[in-house]
Amino acid sequence: MTYKIELSSDEVPKQWYNMLADLPTELPAPINSEGKDQISALQLAFTKSALEQEFATDRYIKIPNEVRELYMEMGRPTPLVRANRLEEYLNTPAKIYFKREDTSPTGSHKLNSAIPQAYFAKKEGVERLTTETGAGQWGTALSLACNLLDLECTVYMVKVSFNQKPDRKNIMNIYNGNVYASPSENTKVGRDVMQNNPDHPGSLGVAISEAMEEALEYDEVKYSLGSVLNHVMLHQTIIGQELKTQLEIAEETPDVMIACAGGGSNFAGSLFPFIKDKITGNSETEFIAVEPTACPTLTQGTYDYDFGDSNGFTPMLKMFTLGHDFVAPSVHAGGLRYHGMSPIVSLLTKEGYINPKAVHQRDCFEAGITFARTEGILPAPETTHAIRATIDEALKCKETGEEKTIVMNFSGHGMLDLKGYTSYFEGTLENAK
Repeated sequence: MTYKIELSSDEVPKQWYNMLADLPTELPAPINSEGKDQISALQLAFTKSALEQEFATDRYIKIPNEVRELYMEMGRPTPLVRANRLEEYLNTPAKIYFKREDTSPTGSHKLNSAIPQAYFAKKEGVERLTTETGAGQWGTALSLACNLLDLECTVYMVKVSFNQKPDRKNIMNIYNGNVYASPSENTKVGRDVMQNNPDHPGSLGVAISEAMEEALEYDEVKYSLGSVLNHVMLHQTIIGQELKTQLEIAEETPDVMIACAGGGSNFAGSLFPFIKDKITGNSETEFIAVEPTACPTLTQGTYDYDFGDSNGFTPMLKMFTLGHDFVAPSVHAGGLRYHGMSPIVSLLTKEGYINPKAVHQRDCFEAGITFARTEGILPAPETTHAIRATIDEALKCKETGEEKTIVMNFSGHGMLDLKGYTSYFEGTLENAK
Protein backbone atom coordinates (compact mmCIF):
# COMPACT_ATOMS: atom_id res chain seq x y z
CA MET A 1 0.00 0.00 0.00
CA THR A 2 1.26 3.50 -0.88
CA TYR A 3 1.94 5.79 2.07
CA LYS A 4 4.19 8.56 0.80
CA ILE A 5 5.62 9.62 -2.56
CA GLU A 6 8.69 11.81 -2.40
CA LEU A 7 10.70 13.36 -5.19
CA SER A 8 14.43 14.05 -5.15
CA SER A 9 15.80 17.59 -4.97
CA ASP A 10 16.74 17.62 -8.64
CA GLU A 11 13.06 17.05 -9.51
CA VAL A 12 12.08 20.54 -8.35
CA PRO A 13 10.43 22.08 -11.46
CA LYS A 14 12.62 24.34 -13.58
CA GLN A 15 9.77 26.57 -14.74
CA TRP A 16 6.49 27.96 -13.48
CA TYR A 17 3.25 27.22 -15.33
CA ASN A 18 1.29 30.29 -16.50
CA MET A 19 -2.48 29.70 -16.57
CA LEU A 20 -2.94 32.90 -18.61
CA ALA A 21 -1.74 31.00 -21.69
CA ASP A 22 -4.58 28.48 -21.55
CA LEU A 23 -7.67 30.31 -20.27
CA PRO A 24 -10.91 29.42 -22.09
CA THR A 25 -11.70 33.13 -22.55
CA GLU A 26 -9.57 36.25 -22.27
CA LEU A 27 -8.97 37.56 -18.77
CA PRO A 28 -10.50 41.04 -18.35
CA ALA A 29 -7.73 43.61 -17.94
CA PRO A 30 -7.34 45.80 -14.83
CA ILE A 31 -8.88 49.27 -15.19
CA ASN A 32 -8.55 52.62 -13.46
CA SER A 33 -11.37 54.05 -11.43
CA GLU A 34 -12.98 57.27 -12.61
CA GLY A 35 -10.56 60.19 -12.46
CA LYS A 36 -7.67 58.09 -11.11
CA ASP A 37 -4.65 56.31 -12.59
CA GLN A 38 -3.95 53.36 -10.31
CA ILE A 39 -2.36 51.38 -13.16
CA SER A 40 0.52 53.88 -13.33
CA ALA A 41 0.82 53.65 -9.55
CA LEU A 42 1.49 49.91 -9.92
CA GLN A 43 4.84 50.75 -11.51
CA LEU A 44 5.78 52.68 -8.38
CA ALA A 45 4.53 50.06 -5.92
CA PHE A 46 5.67 46.78 -7.52
CA THR A 47 8.99 45.53 -8.83
CA LYS A 48 9.46 45.47 -12.60
CA SER A 49 9.77 41.68 -12.52
CA ALA A 50 6.45 41.26 -10.72
CA LEU A 51 4.66 43.40 -13.30
CA GLU A 52 6.34 41.60 -16.20
CA GLN A 53 5.16 38.26 -14.83
CA GLU A 54 1.72 39.67 -14.01
CA PHE A 55 0.98 40.29 -17.68
CA ALA A 56 3.13 37.58 -19.29
CA THR A 57 1.36 35.19 -21.66
CA ASP A 58 4.11 32.57 -22.10
CA ARG A 59 2.89 29.13 -21.01
CA TYR A 60 6.05 28.47 -19.01
CA ILE A 61 8.43 30.92 -17.33
CA LYS A 62 11.91 29.86 -16.28
CA ILE A 63 12.65 29.71 -12.57
CA PRO A 64 16.03 31.40 -11.93
CA ASN A 65 18.66 28.95 -10.73
CA GLU A 66 19.15 30.89 -7.48
CA VAL A 67 15.41 30.68 -6.73
CA ARG A 68 15.33 26.98 -7.53
CA GLU A 69 18.27 26.39 -5.19
CA LEU A 70 16.48 28.29 -2.41
CA TYR A 71 13.38 26.17 -3.04
CA MET A 72 15.49 23.06 -2.48
CA GLU A 73 17.18 24.50 0.62
CA MET A 74 13.77 25.36 2.07
CA GLY A 75 12.36 21.86 1.62
CA ARG A 76 11.07 21.37 -1.91
CA PRO A 77 9.86 19.07 -3.33
CA THR A 78 7.16 18.36 -0.73
CA PRO A 79 5.68 14.89 -0.21
CA LEU A 80 2.37 13.48 -1.43
CA VAL A 81 0.81 11.26 1.26
CA ARG A 82 -1.98 8.68 1.20
CA ALA A 83 -4.41 9.29 4.08
CA ASN A 84 -4.89 5.60 4.84
CA ARG A 85 -5.92 6.05 8.45
CA LEU A 86 -8.47 8.72 7.58
CA GLU A 87 -9.90 6.45 4.89
CA GLU A 88 -10.17 3.63 7.41
CA TYR A 89 -11.80 5.88 10.00
CA LEU A 90 -14.39 7.10 7.47
CA ASN A 91 -14.92 3.55 6.17
CA THR A 92 -14.93 4.92 2.66
CA PRO A 93 -13.99 3.19 -0.60
CA ALA A 94 -12.43 6.49 -1.73
CA LYS A 95 -8.67 6.94 -1.88
CA ILE A 96 -7.52 10.19 -0.26
CA TYR A 97 -4.17 11.85 -0.97
CA PHE A 98 -2.83 15.12 0.44
CA LYS A 99 0.06 17.28 -0.76
CA ARG A 100 2.04 18.42 2.30
CA GLU A 101 2.85 22.12 1.97
CA ASP A 102 3.11 22.30 5.78
CA THR A 103 6.65 20.88 5.59
CA SER A 104 7.99 24.31 4.61
CA PRO A 105 10.08 25.97 7.38
CA THR A 106 7.31 28.57 7.75
CA GLY A 107 4.60 25.91 7.82
CA SER A 108 2.69 26.76 4.66
CA HIS A 109 2.80 27.10 0.87
CA LYS A 110 3.47 30.85 1.02
CA LEU A 111 7.26 30.58 0.75
CA ASN A 112 6.81 29.47 -2.88
CA SER A 113 6.06 33.07 -3.90
CA ALA A 114 7.91 34.91 -1.13
CA ILE A 115 11.29 33.58 -2.31
CA PRO A 116 11.04 34.73 -5.95
CA GLN A 117 9.47 38.06 -5.01
CA ALA A 118 12.29 38.81 -2.59
CA TYR A 119 14.86 37.57 -5.12
CA PHE A 120 13.64 39.82 -7.92
CA ALA A 121 13.38 42.79 -5.55
CA LYS A 122 17.00 42.31 -4.44
CA LYS A 123 18.13 42.12 -8.08
CA GLU A 124 16.41 45.47 -8.75
CA GLY A 125 18.11 47.22 -5.84
CA VAL A 126 15.08 47.38 -3.57
CA GLU A 127 15.94 47.87 0.12
CA ARG A 128 12.63 47.01 1.81
CA LEU A 129 9.43 45.13 1.00
CA THR A 130 6.09 45.93 2.58
CA THR A 131 3.17 43.56 2.72
CA GLU A 132 -0.04 42.58 4.49
CA THR A 133 -0.90 39.30 6.17
CA GLY A 134 -4.10 37.77 7.49
CA ALA A 135 -3.39 34.64 9.49
CA GLY A 136 0.32 35.46 9.41
CA GLN A 137 1.50 32.71 7.08
CA TRP A 138 2.35 35.09 4.23
CA GLY A 139 4.01 37.62 6.53
CA THR A 140 6.08 34.83 8.05
CA ALA A 141 7.14 33.57 4.63
CA LEU A 142 8.10 37.01 3.32
CA SER A 143 10.01 37.79 6.52
CA LEU A 144 12.10 34.65 6.06
CA ALA A 145 12.60 35.21 2.32
CA CYS A 146 13.73 38.81 2.89
CA ASN A 147 16.09 37.70 5.63
CA LEU A 148 17.61 35.06 3.34
CA LEU A 149 18.19 37.72 0.67
CA ASP A 150 19.27 40.56 2.99
CA LEU A 151 16.20 42.78 2.58
CA GLU A 152 14.16 44.61 5.19
CA CYS A 153 10.54 43.53 5.59
CA THR A 154 7.52 45.37 7.01
CA VAL A 155 4.32 43.43 7.64
CA TYR A 156 0.86 44.86 8.36
CA MET A 157 -1.08 42.09 10.08
CA VAL A 158 -4.88 42.21 10.34
CA LYS A 159 -5.50 43.31 13.93
CA VAL A 160 -7.86 40.50 14.92
CA SER A 161 -5.32 37.90 13.75
CA PHE A 162 -2.50 39.88 15.39
CA ASN A 163 -4.36 39.46 18.69
CA GLN A 164 -5.48 35.86 18.04
CA LYS A 165 -2.04 34.61 17.01
CA PRO A 166 0.72 36.35 19.04
CA ASP A 167 3.25 33.67 18.17
CA ARG A 168 2.98 34.61 14.51
CA LYS A 169 4.36 38.05 15.40
CA ASN A 170 7.14 36.37 17.37
CA ILE A 171 8.25 34.15 14.51
CA MET A 172 8.18 37.07 12.06
CA ASN A 173 10.41 38.98 14.47
CA ILE A 174 12.73 35.96 14.65
CA TYR A 175 12.97 36.07 10.84
CA ASN A 176 13.82 39.80 11.07
CA GLY A 177 10.40 41.09 9.99
CA ASN A 178 8.83 44.21 11.52
CA VAL A 179 5.15 43.55 12.28
CA TYR A 180 2.35 46.04 12.98
CA ALA A 181 -1.30 45.44 13.83
CA SER A 182 -3.48 46.89 11.07
CA PRO A 183 -5.07 49.40 11.13
CA SER A 184 -2.02 51.15 12.56
CA GLU A 185 -0.78 54.66 13.35
CA ASN A 186 2.00 54.27 10.76
CA THR A 187 -0.03 55.34 7.73
CA LYS A 188 -2.69 57.87 6.83
CA VAL A 189 -4.98 55.00 5.80
CA GLY A 190 -4.61 53.35 9.20
CA ARG A 191 -5.10 56.58 11.14
CA ASP A 192 -8.24 57.44 9.15
CA VAL A 193 -9.74 53.98 9.72
CA MET A 194 -9.13 54.16 13.48
CA GLN A 195 -10.52 57.67 13.69
CA ASN A 196 -13.77 56.43 12.15
CA ASN A 197 -13.79 53.22 14.19
CA PRO A 198 -11.30 52.88 17.07
CA ASP A 199 -12.35 49.23 17.51
CA HIS A 200 -11.94 48.27 13.85
CA PRO A 201 -10.83 44.57 13.77
CA GLY A 202 -8.83 45.14 10.61
CA SER A 203 -9.19 43.51 7.22
CA LEU A 204 -6.89 42.38 4.46
CA GLY A 205 -8.19 45.28 2.35
CA VAL A 206 -7.05 47.81 4.98
CA ALA A 207 -3.72 46.04 5.52
CA ILE A 208 -3.03 46.06 1.76
CA SER A 209 -3.76 49.80 1.65
CA GLU A 210 -1.32 50.46 4.49
CA ALA A 211 1.45 48.44 2.87
CA MET A 212 0.87 50.04 -0.51
CA GLU A 213 0.87 53.55 0.98
CA GLU A 214 4.42 52.98 2.20
CA ALA A 215 5.56 51.58 -1.14
CA LEU A 216 4.11 54.57 -3.00
CA GLU A 217 5.76 57.02 -0.60
CA TYR A 218 9.35 55.73 -0.61
CA ASP A 219 11.49 55.05 -3.70
CA GLU A 220 13.55 52.30 -2.07
CA VAL A 221 10.45 50.41 -0.91
CA LYS A 222 8.27 48.05 -2.97
CA TYR A 223 5.05 46.26 -2.19
CA SER A 224 4.76 42.47 -2.22
CA LEU A 225 1.41 40.62 -2.37
CA GLY A 226 0.92 37.08 -1.12
CA SER A 227 -2.15 36.08 -3.11
CA VAL A 228 -4.76 37.22 -5.70
CA LEU A 229 -2.50 38.56 -8.47
CA ASN A 230 -1.41 36.52 -11.47
CA HIS A 231 2.32 36.46 -10.71
CA VAL A 232 1.62 34.98 -7.27
CA MET A 233 -0.54 32.25 -8.83
CA LEU A 234 2.32 31.63 -11.26
CA HIS A 235 4.91 31.04 -8.52
CA GLN A 236 2.64 28.68 -6.61
CA THR A 237 2.25 26.31 -9.59
CA ILE A 238 5.42 24.63 -8.44
CA ILE A 239 3.03 22.69 -6.14
CA GLY A 240 0.82 21.37 -8.93
CA GLN A 241 3.72 20.45 -11.19
CA GLU A 242 5.29 18.33 -8.45
CA LEU A 243 1.86 16.87 -7.72
CA LYS A 244 1.41 15.82 -11.35
CA THR A 245 4.67 13.88 -11.26
CA GLN A 246 3.77 12.24 -7.95
CA LEU A 247 0.31 11.15 -9.14
CA GLU A 248 1.89 9.64 -12.25
CA ILE A 249 4.25 7.66 -10.00
CA ALA A 250 1.24 6.53 -7.93
CA GLU A 251 -0.59 5.66 -11.18
CA GLU A 252 -3.56 7.69 -10.00
CA THR A 253 -5.96 9.90 -11.96
CA PRO A 254 -7.78 12.23 -9.57
CA ASP A 255 -11.58 12.31 -9.71
CA VAL A 256 -11.86 15.21 -7.28
CA MET A 257 -9.25 17.82 -6.34
CA ILE A 258 -9.79 20.18 -3.42
CA ALA A 259 -8.12 23.25 -1.89
CA CYS A 260 -9.23 26.08 0.36
CA ALA A 261 -9.59 29.50 -1.26
CA GLY A 262 -9.16 32.95 0.26
CA GLY A 263 -7.34 34.99 -2.36
CA GLY A 264 -6.58 31.92 -4.46
CA SER A 265 -2.85 31.21 -4.13
CA ASN A 266 -2.77 27.65 -2.78
CA PHE A 267 -5.81 26.66 -4.85
CA ALA A 268 -4.24 27.99 -8.03
CA GLY A 269 -0.81 26.64 -7.25
CA SER A 270 -1.94 23.09 -6.65
CA LEU A 271 -4.71 22.81 -9.24
CA PHE A 272 -4.01 25.10 -12.23
CA PRO A 273 -1.72 22.53 -13.94
CA PHE A 274 -4.65 20.08 -13.76
CA ILE A 275 -7.36 22.57 -14.77
CA LYS A 276 -5.34 23.12 -17.95
CA ASP A 277 -6.12 19.51 -18.89
CA LYS A 278 -9.81 20.06 -18.17
CA ILE A 279 -9.89 23.08 -20.49
CA THR A 280 -8.30 21.08 -23.31
CA GLY A 281 -10.79 18.24 -22.84
CA ASN A 282 -8.23 15.79 -21.44
CA SER A 283 -9.63 15.53 -17.93
CA GLU A 284 -12.91 14.90 -16.17
CA THR A 285 -11.63 15.87 -12.73
CA GLU A 286 -13.89 17.98 -10.50
CA PHE A 287 -12.20 20.96 -8.84
CA ILE A 288 -13.62 22.27 -5.55
CA ALA A 289 -12.64 25.62 -3.99
CA VAL A 290 -13.61 25.81 -0.32
CA GLU A 291 -14.22 29.06 1.54
CA PRO A 292 -15.79 30.09 4.87
CA THR A 293 -19.50 30.90 5.08
CA ALA A 294 -18.29 34.00 6.99
CA CYS A 295 -16.54 35.28 3.84
CA PRO A 296 -18.37 33.68 0.89
CA THR A 297 -16.61 35.44 -1.97
CA LEU A 298 -17.10 32.81 -4.68
CA THR A 299 -20.45 31.47 -3.48
CA GLN A 300 -22.22 34.77 -2.75
CA GLY A 301 -20.05 37.53 -4.22
CA THR A 302 -20.68 39.34 -7.50
CA TYR A 303 -18.45 39.00 -10.56
CA ASP A 304 -17.55 42.63 -11.14
CA TYR A 305 -14.75 45.18 -11.18
CA ASP A 306 -13.58 46.15 -7.69
CA PHE A 307 -10.51 47.42 -5.87
CA GLY A 308 -8.12 44.93 -4.31
CA ASP A 309 -7.75 47.13 -1.22
CA SER A 310 -10.09 49.20 0.93
CA ASN A 311 -8.62 52.60 0.01
CA GLY A 312 -8.58 52.23 -3.79
CA PHE A 313 -4.80 52.31 -4.30
CA THR A 314 -5.00 49.28 -6.59
CA PRO A 315 -6.56 49.24 -10.06
CA MET A 316 -10.01 47.72 -10.34
CA LEU A 317 -9.88 43.98 -11.04
CA LYS A 318 -12.62 41.83 -12.56
CA MET A 319 -13.23 39.23 -9.89
CA PHE A 320 -15.75 37.74 -7.53
CA THR A 321 -16.04 40.26 -4.70
CA LEU A 322 -18.03 41.05 -1.59
CA GLY A 323 -17.08 44.72 -1.92
CA HIS A 324 -13.73 46.31 -1.02
CA ASP A 325 -15.21 47.79 2.18
CA PHE A 326 -16.38 44.35 3.38
CA VAL A 327 -15.10 43.37 6.82
CA ALA A 328 -15.45 39.65 7.52
CA PRO A 329 -16.43 38.27 10.93
CA SER A 330 -13.43 37.41 13.08
CA VAL A 331 -13.20 33.71 12.25
CA HIS A 332 -9.87 32.01 12.93
CA ALA A 333 -9.10 31.29 9.26
CA GLY A 334 -7.52 34.71 8.80
CA GLY A 335 -6.07 33.80 5.41
CA LEU A 336 -9.58 33.29 4.02
CA ARG A 337 -11.04 36.62 5.20
CA TYR A 338 -10.47 38.54 1.95
CA HIS A 339 -13.26 40.35 0.11
CA GLY A 340 -12.09 39.37 -3.39
CA MET A 341 -10.71 36.41 -5.29
CA SER A 342 -7.91 35.96 -7.82
CA PRO A 343 -9.15 37.22 -11.21
CA ILE A 344 -8.03 33.95 -12.84
CA VAL A 345 -9.75 31.78 -10.21
CA SER A 346 -12.82 34.00 -10.55
CA LEU A 347 -12.93 33.62 -14.33
CA LEU A 348 -12.53 29.84 -14.18
CA THR A 349 -15.32 29.68 -11.59
CA LYS A 350 -17.58 31.81 -13.76
CA GLU A 351 -16.83 29.55 -16.75
CA GLY A 352 -17.75 26.45 -14.74
CA TYR A 353 -14.34 24.83 -14.34
CA ILE A 354 -14.29 25.34 -10.56
CA ASN A 355 -17.08 24.41 -8.13
CA PRO A 356 -17.08 26.70 -5.07
CA LYS A 357 -18.28 25.50 -1.67
CA ALA A 358 -18.77 27.41 1.60
CA VAL A 359 -18.42 25.66 4.97
CA HIS A 360 -18.97 26.64 8.61
CA GLN A 361 -16.13 27.31 11.03
CA ARG A 362 -17.10 24.72 13.68
CA ASP A 363 -17.57 22.03 11.04
CA CYS A 364 -14.08 22.82 9.73
CA PHE A 365 -12.41 22.57 13.14
CA GLU A 366 -14.23 19.28 13.71
CA ALA A 367 -12.80 17.98 10.43
CA GLY A 368 -9.33 19.29 11.34
CA ILE A 369 -9.41 17.44 14.64
CA THR A 370 -10.51 14.24 12.89
CA PHE A 371 -7.58 14.63 10.50
CA ALA A 372 -5.12 15.26 13.33
CA ARG A 373 -6.34 12.24 15.28
CA THR A 374 -6.06 9.92 12.28
CA GLU A 375 -3.08 11.29 10.32
CA GLY A 376 -1.19 12.94 13.20
CA ILE A 377 -0.82 16.36 11.55
CA LEU A 378 -2.54 19.44 12.99
CA PRO A 379 -3.96 21.57 10.15
CA ALA A 380 -4.18 25.35 9.96
CA PRO A 381 -7.73 26.76 10.24
CA GLU A 382 -7.59 27.58 6.52
CA THR A 383 -6.59 24.02 5.65
CA THR A 384 -9.45 22.57 7.70
CA HIS A 385 -11.82 23.97 5.06
CA ALA A 386 -10.26 21.72 2.43
CA ILE A 387 -10.32 18.81 4.88
CA ARG A 388 -14.02 19.37 5.58
CA ALA A 389 -14.84 19.17 1.87
CA THR A 390 -12.54 16.16 1.43
CA ILE A 391 -14.28 14.26 4.22
CA ASP A 392 -17.68 15.19 2.77
CA GLU A 393 -16.66 13.83 -0.65
CA ALA A 394 -15.30 10.64 0.91
CA LEU A 395 -18.55 10.11 2.81
CA LYS A 396 -20.51 10.51 -0.43
CA CYS A 397 -18.40 7.67 -1.82
CA LYS A 398 -19.29 5.63 1.25
CA GLU A 399 -22.97 6.09 0.41
CA THR A 400 -22.63 5.36 -3.32
CA GLY A 401 -19.85 2.77 -3.18
CA GLU A 402 -17.78 4.75 -5.71
CA GLU A 403 -14.01 4.26 -5.49
CA LYS A 404 -13.02 7.82 -6.31
CA THR A 405 -9.52 9.25 -5.94
CA ILE A 406 -9.64 12.49 -3.95
CA VAL A 407 -6.59 14.77 -3.81
CA MET A 408 -6.33 17.68 -1.40
CA ASN A 409 -3.73 20.40 -0.99
CA PHE A 410 -2.72 20.53 2.68
CA SER A 411 -1.78 24.20 2.64
CA GLY A 412 -0.35 24.61 6.15
CA HIS A 413 -0.05 23.33 9.72
CA GLY A 414 -1.87 24.74 12.74
CA MET A 415 0.82 24.66 15.42
CA LEU A 416 0.59 28.46 15.79
CA ASP A 417 -3.22 28.48 15.66
CA LEU A 418 -4.04 26.69 18.89
CA LYS A 419 -6.31 29.44 20.22
CA GLY A 420 -8.98 28.41 17.71
CA TYR A 421 -8.74 24.79 18.79
CA THR A 422 -8.94 25.89 22.42
CA SER A 423 -12.15 27.76 21.65
CA TYR A 424 -13.52 24.68 19.94
CA PHE A 425 -12.97 22.46 22.97
CA GLU A 426 -14.27 25.13 25.36
CA GLY A 427 -17.47 25.38 23.29
CA THR A 428 -16.98 29.08 22.54
CA LEU A 429 -16.09 28.77 18.85
CA GLU A 430 -18.78 30.50 16.82
CA ASN A 431 -19.98 29.39 13.42
CA ALA A 432 -20.12 33.03 12.27
CA LYS A 433 -23.01 32.38 9.85
